[in-house]
Amino acid sequence: MKLILVITQAIYLISIVLWLPIWGLSFMSFDNGIALWNSLFVLIIGIYPLVVITCSIAAWLQYRKSQNRRAVIINLIPLLWILSLLSLILL
Repeated sequence: MKLILVITQAIYLISIVLWLPIWGLSFMSFDNGIALWNSLFVLIIGIYPLVVITCSIAAWLQYRKSQNRRAVIINLIPLLWILSLLSLILL
């Protein structure tokens, strides 16, 4: 279980490096004016690092309490952002 946590968090570290230009480009959604959907789009992309940090800390705390399954589930939550971005790119 520890190996799974370390590997996924290494993937998250790489994805945060790739997140920065995507976050910068997300502000282009305001080119047609400010709307609720544009703001939500930028907010969802912008909170990704906070979710990664929060879930990583929570996963390690659960791992320390010997709740390995819960730790892995918590650690996979940021993967939703990665999978949704990949699905947008591939479609």
